[in-house]
Amino acid sequence: MKTVTVENITNIVIDAMSDETSPRLREVLSGLITHMHDFAREVQLSHDEWLLGIDFLTRAAKMTDDKRNEFILISDILGMESLVDAISHDAQENETESAVLGPFFREGAPVLPAGTTIAQRGSKDGPSVLVRGRITDNKGEPVPDALIDVWETGPEGLYEQQDPNQPEMNLRGRFRSDVNGDYRIQAVRPVSYPIPYDGPSGDLLQLTGRHPYRPAHIHMVIEAEGYRKLVSQIYDSVDQYLESDSVFAVKGSLIVDFKPAPEELGVEFVVDHDVTLKDDAAAQVA
Repeated sequence: MKTVTVENITNIVIDAMSDETSPRLREVLSGLITHMHDFAREVQLSHDEWLLGIDFLTRAAKMTDDKRNEFILISDILGMESLVDAISHDAQENETESAVLGPFFREGAPVLPAGTTIAQRGSKDGPSVLVRGRITDNKGEPVPDALIDVWETGPEGLYEQQDPNQPEMNLRGRFRSDVNGDYRIQAVRPVSYPIPYDGPSGDLLQLTGRHPYRPAHIHMVIEAEGYRKLVSQIYDSVDQYLESDSVFAVKGSLIVDFKPAPEELGVEFVVDHDVTLKDDAAAQVA
């Protein structure tokens, strides 16, 4: 039996994987184990510090449910979700950039006619805004019947599953692009808000002297047959937290202007935001 030491334990753990382990799983786990062990050696991690880390993850697990995922919040404030997103969705020059999904996406939002509002409480949800644009491929051809899933917080900075005062699926909706690729969504002007900071994520922010705020944004997930699914956001160009987003997700190409709307549109603001999708075959090659 080989004696385990600080120097050889990494190779011993990696070699414990059997020949039945898939090549990709072996690659990922070997990298993870190597970096974890190197980290512990580099900082000379103490047993008490290791236990503190275990407690941190245990608390995150206890706070995670179908309304809030504390592990995603932790990965967000450490920049991991944005990093993985950037690795996985490297947009070409003319393609719309992606952004993080975040912990508050919900399946099953209602499918609504073009131009319908997602604000079930009317003006109580905030100033109305028409988000409109055209969905195309990277050759400029329209993408008809694309499904656009959108969601945002209310004026208090809470998503509806966080807020008992909001109706079910408030400020959420799904829309279709027309034969020309055009889409029209009525939403409300978003507000900046703090991510939940009453748990391990908030503790980490406080310990490192960081604020919990995200700049005002609207989430968008766009799907169309033959194209790679796009997870993205749009950000209000005048928000004070654009340069210090607590989850590091802001990209310059996703910053938009909320312009005063012409009276005939029947809303207070209008945003023009065209979207270019990546062909699915090209995405597979990439």
